[in-house]
Amino acid sequence: MSITTSLTRMWLTRSIEPFTFKNEYDKELPFQDCENLGLYIHLPFCKSICNFCPYCKQLYSKAEMDRYIDYLIAEINMVGESLKDKKRVTSLYFGGGTPALAAYRLGEIIKTVNKYFEITEGIGLELHPDNVEADTLRMIKAAGVTKISIGIQSFLTKYQSILGRAKFNSDIMREALLEVPFETVSMDFIFALPGQTFEDLKSDIDEAFECGANHIAIYPFIDFTFTDSRVKALPKKEKKELLDKITKYCMDKGLIRSSIWTFSNSAQVSYSSMTRDNFLGFGCSATSLFKDSFKINTFSVDEYCKRIDRAELPTSLTIRFSLRQRMVYYLFWTLYSTRIDERVFEEFFGEPLQKKYGFELMLARLLGYLRYDDGIYELTLKGAFYYHYYENYYTLSYIDKMWGIMRNAAFPERISL
Repeated sequence: MSITTSLTRMWLTRSIEPFTFKNEYDKELPFQDCENLGLYIHLPFCKSICNFCPYCKQLYSKAEMDRYIDYLIAEINMVGESLKDKKRVTSLYFGGGTPALAAYRLGEIIKTVNKYFEITEGIGLELHPDNVEADTLRMIKAAGVTKISIGIQSFLTKYQSILGRAKFNSDIMREALLEVPFETVSMDFIFALPGQTFEDLKSDIDEAFECGANHIAIYPFIDFTFTDSRVKALPKKEKKELLDKITKYCMDKGLIRSSIWTFSNSAQVSYSSMTRDNFLGFGCSATSLFKDSFKINTFSVDEYCKRIDRAELPTSLTIRFSLRQRMVYYLFWTLYSTRIDERVFEEFFGEPLQKKYGFELMLARLLGYLRYDDGIYELTLKGAFYYHYYENYYTLSYIDKMWGIMRNAAFPERISL
Protein backbone atom coordinates (compact mmCIF):
# COMPACT_ATOMS: atom_id res chain seq x y z
CA MET A 1 0.00 0.00 0.00
CA SER A 2 1.41 3.38 -1.01
CA ILE A 3 2.21 5.68 1.93
CA THR A 4 0.82 8.53 -0.20
CA THR A 5 -2.64 6.99 -0.56
CA SER A 6 -2.73 5.80 3.06
CA LEU A 7 -1.93 9.24 4.49
CA THR A 8 -4.36 10.91 2.08
CA ARG A 9 -7.11 8.47 3.05
CA MET A 10 -6.57 9.03 6.78
CA TRP A 11 -6.52 12.80 6.40
CA LEU A 12 -9.58 13.08 4.17
CA THR A 13 -11.70 10.55 6.11
CA ARG A 14 -10.46 11.93 9.47
CA SER A 15 -9.94 8.32 10.58
CA ILE A 16 -7.23 5.66 10.73
CA GLU A 17 -9.80 3.05 9.69
CA PRO A 18 -9.07 1.54 6.26
CA PHE A 19 -11.63 0.95 3.54
CA THR A 20 -12.80 -2.54 4.54
CA PHE A 21 -14.73 -4.81 2.18
CA LYS A 22 -16.44 -7.80 3.79
CA ASN A 23 -17.99 -10.97 2.44
CA GLU A 24 -21.42 -10.26 3.85
CA TYR A 25 -24.14 -11.76 1.72
CA ASP A 26 -26.94 -9.30 1.00
CA LYS A 27 -30.34 -10.47 -0.12
CA GLU A 28 -31.24 -7.10 -1.60
CA LEU A 29 -29.68 -4.08 -3.27
CA PRO A 30 -30.69 -0.64 -1.93
CA PHE A 31 -31.15 1.05 -5.31
CA GLN A 32 -34.88 1.70 -5.30
CA ASP A 33 -34.64 5.21 -3.84
CA CYS A 34 -31.38 6.23 -5.55
CA GLU A 35 -31.58 9.35 -7.69
CA ASN A 36 -29.48 9.69 -10.87
CA LEU A 37 -28.97 5.94 -10.99
CA GLY A 38 -27.02 4.46 -13.89
CA LEU A 39 -26.83 0.81 -15.00
CA TYR A 40 -23.82 -1.27 -16.00
CA ILE A 41 -23.65 -4.77 -17.54
CA HIS A 42 -20.42 -6.77 -17.78
CA LEU A 43 -19.83 -9.26 -20.60
CA PRO A 44 -16.40 -10.83 -19.91
CA PHE A 45 -15.60 -12.66 -23.17
CA CYS A 46 -12.80 -11.79 -25.62
CA LYS A 47 -11.54 -13.59 -28.73
CA SER A 48 -7.97 -12.92 -27.56
CA ILE A 49 -6.61 -11.73 -24.22
CA CYS A 50 -4.59 -8.50 -24.23
CA ASN A 51 -1.78 -8.90 -21.70
CA PHE A 52 -2.04 -5.27 -20.49
CA CYS A 53 -5.80 -5.42 -19.75
CA PRO A 54 -6.73 -5.72 -16.03
CA TYR A 55 -10.46 -6.30 -16.44
CA CYS A 56 -12.39 -9.48 -15.70
CA LYS A 57 -12.40 -11.49 -18.92
CA GLN A 58 -12.00 -14.97 -20.40
CA LEU A 59 -11.66 -16.50 -23.84
CA TYR A 60 -14.82 -16.40 -25.94
CA SER A 61 -16.85 -19.36 -27.01
CA LYS A 62 -20.43 -18.99 -28.26
CA ALA A 63 -21.66 -21.74 -25.94
CA GLU A 64 -20.11 -20.06 -22.88
CA MET A 65 -21.42 -16.66 -23.96
CA ASP A 66 -24.95 -18.01 -24.37
CA ARG A 67 -24.84 -19.77 -20.98
CA TYR A 68 -23.62 -16.60 -19.31
CA ILE A 69 -26.27 -14.40 -20.97
CA ASP A 70 -29.02 -16.76 -19.81
CA TYR A 71 -27.86 -16.27 -16.22
CA LEU A 72 -27.37 -12.52 -16.75
CA ILE A 73 -30.99 -12.17 -17.87
CA ALA A 74 -32.05 -14.19 -14.83
CA GLU A 75 -30.10 -11.79 -12.58
CA ILE A 76 -31.73 -8.72 -14.17
CA ASN A 77 -35.18 -10.28 -13.67
CA MET A 78 -34.40 -11.23 -10.07
CA VAL A 79 -33.30 -7.70 -9.17
CA GLY A 80 -35.90 -5.92 -11.29
CA GLU A 81 -38.79 -7.83 -9.75
CA SER A 82 -38.05 -6.10 -6.42
CA LEU A 83 -39.38 -2.85 -7.94
CA LYS A 84 -43.01 -1.85 -7.45
CA ASP A 85 -42.91 0.51 -10.44
CA LYS A 86 -40.65 1.03 -13.42
CA LYS A 87 -37.60 3.07 -12.36
CA ARG A 88 -36.05 5.95 -14.31
CA VAL A 89 -32.29 5.59 -14.78
CA THR A 90 -29.83 7.84 -16.56
CA SER A 91 -27.96 5.36 -18.72
CA LEU A 92 -26.91 1.80 -19.45
CA TYR A 93 -23.33 0.89 -20.33
CA PHE A 94 -22.06 -2.48 -21.54
CA GLY A 95 -18.40 -3.21 -20.75
CA GLY A 96 -16.10 -6.19 -20.83
CA GLY A 97 -14.46 -8.13 -22.22
CA THR A 98 -15.73 -7.46 -25.71
CA PRO A 99 -19.49 -6.95 -25.34
CA ALA A 100 -20.00 -6.54 -29.10
CA LEU A 101 -19.43 -10.31 -29.37
CA ALA A 102 -22.91 -10.60 -27.86
CA ALA A 103 -24.45 -8.39 -30.58
CA TYR A 104 -26.86 -11.17 -31.60
CA ARG A 105 -28.41 -11.19 -28.09
CA LEU A 106 -28.14 -7.54 -27.08
CA GLY A 107 -31.76 -6.90 -28.06
CA GLU A 108 -32.88 -9.64 -25.69
CA ILE A 109 -30.80 -8.24 -22.80
CA ILE A 110 -31.96 -4.65 -23.38
CA LYS A 111 -35.58 -5.76 -23.66
CA THR A 112 -35.25 -7.39 -20.23
CA VAL A 113 -33.72 -4.21 -18.77
CA ASN A 114 -36.54 -2.14 -20.29
CA LYS A 115 -39.15 -4.21 -18.40
CA TYR A 116 -37.96 -2.63 -15.15
CA PHE A 117 -36.05 0.55 -16.05
CA GLU A 118 -36.68 3.62 -18.21
CA ILE A 119 -33.35 4.75 -19.68
CA THR A 120 -33.28 8.51 -20.26
CA GLU A 121 -29.78 9.29 -21.60
CA GLY A 122 -28.94 6.42 -23.91
CA ILE A 123 -27.14 3.08 -24.05
CA GLY A 124 -23.37 2.71 -24.53
CA LEU A 125 -21.35 -0.29 -25.73
CA GLU A 126 -17.63 -1.02 -26.01
CA LEU A 127 -16.21 -2.51 -29.22
CA HIS A 128 -12.91 -3.93 -30.41
CA PRO A 129 -11.80 -2.40 -33.76
CA ASP A 130 -12.52 -5.77 -35.42
CA ASN A 131 -16.21 -5.38 -34.45
CA VAL A 132 -16.59 -2.10 -36.34
CA GLU A 133 -18.15 -3.36 -39.53
CA ALA A 134 -21.56 -2.45 -40.91
CA ASP A 135 -23.50 -5.66 -40.09
CA THR A 136 -22.46 -5.65 -36.43
CA LEU A 137 -23.15 -1.93 -36.08
CA ARG A 138 -26.63 -2.34 -37.60
CA MET A 139 -27.37 -5.17 -35.17
CA ILE A 140 -26.37 -3.25 -32.04
CA LYS A 141 -28.14 -0.10 -33.21
CA ALA A 142 -31.33 -2.05 -33.81
CA ALA A 143 -31.02 -3.42 -30.25
CA GLY A 144 -31.13 0.14 -28.89
CA VAL A 145 -27.46 1.14 -28.52
CA THR A 146 -26.98 4.88 -29.05
CA LYS A 147 -23.30 5.33 -28.06
CA ILE A 148 -20.24 3.28 -28.89
CA SER A 149 -16.67 3.29 -27.60
CA ILE A 150 -13.97 1.68 -29.74
CA GLY A 151 -10.79 0.45 -28.02
CA ILE A 152 -8.29 1.66 -30.61
CA GLN A 153 -5.33 2.10 -28.18
CA SER A 154 -3.27 3.38 -31.15
CA PHE A 155 -3.52 3.54 -34.93
CA LEU A 156 0.28 3.29 -35.12
CA THR A 157 1.78 -0.13 -35.83
CA LYS A 158 4.69 0.30 -33.40
CA TYR A 159 2.34 0.76 -30.43
CA GLN A 160 -0.07 -1.92 -31.57
CA SER A 161 2.95 -4.23 -31.53
CA ILE A 162 4.03 -3.09 -28.02
CA LEU A 163 0.50 -3.77 -26.74
CA GLY A 164 0.20 -7.12 -28.52
CA ARG A 165 -2.65 -5.89 -30.72
CA ALA A 166 -3.09 -6.90 -34.35
CA LYS A 167 -3.22 -4.24 -37.07
CA PHE A 168 -6.74 -3.39 -38.27
CA ASN A 169 -8.16 -1.72 -41.36
CA SER A 170 -9.18 1.85 -40.50
CA ASP A 171 -10.76 2.34 -43.95
CA ILE A 172 -13.33 -0.39 -43.21
CA MET A 173 -14.00 1.28 -39.86
CA ARG A 174 -14.50 4.69 -41.46
CA GLU A 175 -16.93 3.32 -44.07
CA ALA A 176 -18.92 1.36 -41.49
CA LEU A 177 -19.30 4.40 -39.22
CA LEU A 178 -20.47 6.50 -42.15
CA GLU A 179 -23.02 3.83 -43.09
CA VAL A 180 -24.32 3.27 -39.53
CA PRO A 181 -24.14 6.52 -37.47
CA PHE A 182 -24.44 6.75 -33.66
CA GLU A 183 -25.10 9.64 -31.29
CA THR A 184 -21.63 9.19 -29.80
CA VAL A 185 -18.65 7.52 -31.43
CA SER A 186 -15.83 7.49 -28.89
CA MET A 187 -12.35 6.13 -29.53
CA ASP A 188 -9.99 5.11 -26.70
CA PHE A 189 -6.23 5.63 -26.76
CA ILE A 190 -3.42 4.82 -24.35
CA PHE A 191 -0.76 7.40 -23.56
CA ALA A 192 2.57 7.24 -21.69
CA LEU A 193 3.77 4.18 -23.61
CA PRO A 194 7.56 3.76 -23.91
CA GLY A 195 8.99 6.16 -26.49
CA GLN A 196 5.62 7.76 -27.22
CA THR A 197 5.79 11.36 -28.42
CA PHE A 198 3.37 14.25 -28.81
CA GLU A 199 3.46 13.76 -32.59
CA ASP A 200 2.44 10.10 -32.12
CA LEU A 201 -0.59 11.02 -30.01
CA LYS A 202 -1.48 13.98 -32.24
CA SER A 203 -1.50 11.60 -35.22
CA ASP A 204 -3.85 9.20 -33.36
CA ILE A 205 -6.25 11.98 -32.37
CA ASP A 206 -6.38 13.45 -35.87
CA GLU A 207 -7.03 10.05 -37.42
CA ALA A 208 -9.79 9.32 -34.88
CA PHE A 209 -11.83 12.34 -35.97
CA GLU A 210 -11.10 11.58 -39.63
CA CYS A 211 -12.45 8.05 -39.07
CA GLY A 212 -15.75 9.28 -37.63
CA ALA A 213 -15.16 9.83 -33.91
CA ASN A 214 -16.84 12.77 -32.19
CA HIS A 215 -15.37 11.89 -28.77
CA ILE A 216 -11.97 10.58 -27.66
CA ALA A 217 -10.57 9.18 -24.42
CA ILE A 218 -6.80 9.23 -23.78
CA TYR A 219 -6.12 6.93 -20.83
CA PRO A 220 -2.74 6.56 -19.13
CA PHE A 221 -0.96 3.23 -19.32
CA ILE A 222 -0.98 1.62 -15.85
CA ASP A 223 1.27 -1.33 -15.08
CA PHE A 224 -1.00 -3.62 -13.04
CA THR A 225 0.98 -6.16 -11.01
CA PHE A 226 -1.27 -9.12 -11.89
CA THR A 227 -1.16 -8.74 -15.68
CA ASP A 228 1.45 -10.35 -17.92
CA SER A 229 2.45 -7.05 -19.53
CA ARG A 230 6.15 -6.18 -19.64
CA VAL A 231 5.49 -2.67 -20.92
CA LYS A 232 6.81 0.13 -18.71
CA ALA A 233 5.16 3.55 -18.67
CA LEU A 234 6.98 6.84 -19.32
CA PRO A 235 8.69 8.55 -16.35
CA LYS A 236 6.69 11.22 -14.47
CA LYS A 237 8.31 14.28 -16.09
CA GLU A 238 7.84 13.02 -19.66
CA LYS A 239 4.29 11.90 -18.85
CA LYS A 240 3.36 15.37 -17.54
CA GLU A 241 4.82 17.09 -20.60
CA LEU A 242 2.94 14.72 -22.90
CA LEU A 243 -0.39 15.12 -21.09
CA ASP A 244 -0.03 18.94 -21.01
CA LYS A 245 0.83 19.13 -24.71
CA ILE A 246 -1.97 16.85 -25.84
CA THR A 247 -4.51 18.65 -23.62
CA LYS A 248 -3.46 22.02 -25.04
CA TYR A 249 -3.62 20.61 -28.58
CA CYS A 250 -7.19 19.36 -28.05
CA MET A 251 -8.32 22.65 -26.48
CA ASP A 252 -6.70 24.68 -29.27
CA LYS A 253 -8.65 22.58 -31.79
CA GLY A 254 -11.86 23.73 -30.07
CA LEU A 255 -12.59 20.36 -28.47
CA ILE A 256 -14.54 20.33 -25.21
CA ARG A 257 -12.89 18.69 -22.21
CA SER A 258 -15.53 16.58 -20.44
CA SER A 259 -13.17 14.76 -18.03
CA ILE A 260 -9.48 14.36 -17.21
CA TRP A 261 -8.92 12.21 -20.28
CA THR A 262 -11.89 12.82 -22.59
CA PHE A 263 -12.54 15.42 -25.27
CA SER A 264 -15.45 15.87 -27.69
CA ASN A 265 -16.36 18.14 -30.58
CA SER A 266 -19.77 19.00 -29.09
CA ALA A 267 -21.16 19.63 -25.60
CA GLN A 268 -24.01 17.23 -26.43
CA VAL A 269 -21.61 14.31 -26.98
CA SER A 270 -20.67 12.17 -23.97
CA TYR A 271 -19.45 8.71 -23.04
CA SER A 272 -18.75 7.93 -19.39
CA SER A 273 -19.76 4.97 -17.25
CA MET A 274 -17.71 6.38 -14.33
CA THR A 275 -19.03 9.80 -13.34
CA ARG A 276 -22.44 8.84 -11.96
CA ASP A 277 -23.77 9.47 -8.44
CA ASN A 278 -25.12 5.94 -8.05
CA PHE A 279 -25.04 2.88 -10.27
CA LEU A 280 -26.31 -0.69 -10.31
CA GLY A 281 -24.18 -3.41 -11.91
CA PHE A 282 -25.15 -6.77 -13.43
CA GLY A 283 -22.82 -9.64 -14.33
CA CYS A 284 -19.58 -11.02 -12.95
CA SER A 285 -17.18 -8.37 -11.54
CA ALA A 286 -19.84 -5.65 -11.94
CA THR A 287 -19.91 -3.07 -9.17
CA SER A 288 -22.80 -1.18 -7.59
CA LEU A 289 -22.57 2.17 -5.80
CA PHE A 290 -25.30 3.40 -3.48
CA LYS A 291 -25.61 6.26 -0.96
CA ASP A 292 -24.11 4.25 1.91
CA SER A 293 -22.40 1.24 0.32
CA PHE A 294 -20.37 -0.17 -2.56
CA LYS A 295 -20.68 -3.76 -3.75
CA ILE A 296 -18.71 -5.88 -6.17
CA ASN A 297 -19.82 -9.16 -7.77
CA THR A 298 -17.67 -12.27 -7.93
CA PHE A 299 -15.08 -12.37 -10.71
CA SER A 300 -15.72 -16.08 -11.35
CA VAL A 301 -18.15 -16.80 -14.20
CA ASP A 302 -18.87 -20.29 -12.84
CA GLU A 303 -19.52 -19.08 -9.29
CA TYR A 304 -21.63 -16.23 -10.66
CA CYS A 305 -23.83 -18.74 -12.49
CA LYS A 306 -24.11 -20.97 -9.39
CA ARG A 307 -25.34 -18.04 -7.29
CA ILE A 308 -27.97 -17.09 -9.87
CA ASP A 309 -29.00 -20.76 -10.11
CA ARG A 310 -29.85 -20.60 -6.40
CA ALA A 311 -31.75 -17.32 -6.91
CA GLU A 312 -29.07 -15.51 -4.87
CA LEU A 313 -27.28 -12.29 -5.70
CA PRO A 314 -23.67 -12.73 -6.91
CA THR A 315 -22.29 -10.10 -4.48
CA SER A 316 -18.79 -11.03 -3.34
CA LEU A 317 -17.72 -8.04 -1.23
CA THR A 318 -19.44 -5.05 0.36
CA ILE A 319 -18.14 -1.90 2.01
CA ARG A 320 -20.47 0.10 4.23
CA PHE A 321 -19.24 3.68 4.02
CA SER A 322 -18.82 6.14 6.84
CA LEU A 323 -20.09 9.58 5.78
CA ARG A 324 -16.55 10.85 5.25
CA GLN A 325 -15.56 7.77 3.23
CA ARG A 326 -18.55 8.27 0.94
CA MET A 327 -17.68 11.94 0.55
CA VAL A 328 -14.11 11.09 -0.44
CA TYR A 329 -15.35 8.56 -3.00
CA TYR A 330 -17.82 11.12 -4.37
CA LEU A 331 -15.22 13.89 -4.62
CA PHE A 332 -12.59 11.67 -6.23
CA TRP A 333 -14.82 10.43 -9.04
CA THR A 334 -16.70 13.70 -9.49
CA LEU A 335 -13.38 15.49 -9.89
CA TYR A 336 -12.65 13.07 -12.75
CA SER A 337 -15.06 15.28 -14.72
CA THR A 338 -12.67 18.20 -13.82
CA ARG A 339 -15.43 20.03 -11.90
CA ILE A 340 -17.14 19.94 -8.50
CA ASP A 341 -20.32 21.93 -7.90
CA GLU A 342 -20.63 22.75 -4.19
CA ARG A 343 -24.43 23.08 -4.52
CA VAL A 344 -24.75 19.57 -5.95
CA PHE A 345 -22.50 18.23 -3.18
CA GLU A 346 -24.70 19.81 -0.50
CA GLU A 347 -27.85 18.49 -2.16
CA PHE A 348 -26.39 14.95 -2.22
CA PHE A 349 -25.01 14.88 1.34
CA GLY A 350 -27.04 17.52 3.17
CA GLU A 351 -23.74 19.11 4.29
CA PRO A 352 -21.90 22.15 2.85
CA LEU A 353 -18.71 21.28 0.97
CA GLN A 354 -16.88 24.22 2.58
CA LYS A 355 -17.74 22.97 6.06
CA LYS A 356 -16.30 19.52 5.35
CA TYR A 357 -13.31 20.29 3.10
CA GLY A 358 -12.84 24.06 3.10
CA PHE A 359 -9.18 23.88 4.19
CA GLU A 360 -8.25 21.32 1.53
CA LEU A 361 -10.00 23.31 -1.20
CA MET A 362 -8.27 26.53 -0.12
CA LEU A 363 -4.89 24.76 -0.17
CA ALA A 364 -5.58 23.29 -3.63
CA ARG A 365 -6.37 26.78 -4.93
CA LEU A 366 -3.20 28.25 -3.39
CA LEU A 367 -1.11 25.49 -5.00
CA GLY A 368 -2.68 26.19 -8.38
CA TYR A 369 -4.59 22.91 -8.67
CA LEU A 370 -8.10 24.41 -8.62
CA ARG A 371 -9.84 27.59 -9.70
CA TYR A 372 -13.17 28.72 -8.22
CA ASP A 373 -16.07 30.59 -9.77
CA ASP A 374 -19.68 30.91 -8.62
CA GLY A 375 -19.83 27.67 -6.63
CA ILE A 376 -17.80 25.62 -9.14
CA TYR A 377 -14.32 24.24 -8.43
CA GLU A 378 -12.48 23.39 -11.65
CA LEU A 379 -9.14 21.67 -12.15
CA THR A 380 -6.36 23.69 -13.74
CA LEU A 381 -3.97 22.09 -16.22
CA LYS A 382 -1.56 21.53 -13.33
CA GLY A 383 -4.35 20.10 -11.18
CA ALA A 384 -5.47 17.74 -13.95
CA PHE A 385 -1.99 16.24 -14.17
CA TYR A 386 -1.71 15.75 -10.41
CA TYR A 387 -5.19 14.24 -10.35
CA HIS A 388 -3.93 11.80 -12.97
CA TYR A 389 -0.76 11.19 -10.96
CA TYR A 390 -2.69 10.51 -7.76
CA GLU A 391 -5.18 8.35 -9.65
CA ASN A 392 -2.24 6.17 -10.68
CA TYR A 393 -1.30 5.73 -7.00
CA TYR A 394 -4.94 5.02 -6.14
CA THR A 395 -5.25 2.41 -8.88
CA LEU A 396 -2.10 0.54 -7.86
CA SER A 397 -2.85 0.78 -4.13
CA TYR A 398 -6.55 -0.09 -4.18
CA ILE A 399 -7.86 -1.48 -7.47
CA ASP A 400 -4.73 -3.48 -8.26
CA LYS A 401 -4.80 -5.16 -4.85
CA MET A 402 -8.54 -5.86 -4.85
CA TRP A 403 -8.75 -7.18 -8.41
CA GLY A 404 -5.60 -9.26 -7.91
CA ILE A 405 -7.23 -11.02 -4.95
CA MET A 406 -10.64 -11.42 -6.60
CA ARG A 407 -9.15 -12.99 -9.71
CA ASN A 408 -8.00 -15.86 -7.48
CA ALA A 409 -10.80 -16.06 -4.91
CA ALA A 410 -14.48 -15.95 -5.90
CA PHE A 411 -15.62 -14.89 -2.42
CA PRO A 412 -12.70 -13.63 -0.28
CA GLU A 413 -13.49 -13.15 3.41
CA ARG A 414 -12.44 -9.49 3.60
CA ILE A 415 -10.09 -6.97 2.01
CA SER A 416 -8.78 -3.91 3.84
CA LEU A 417 -7.36 -1.06 1.75
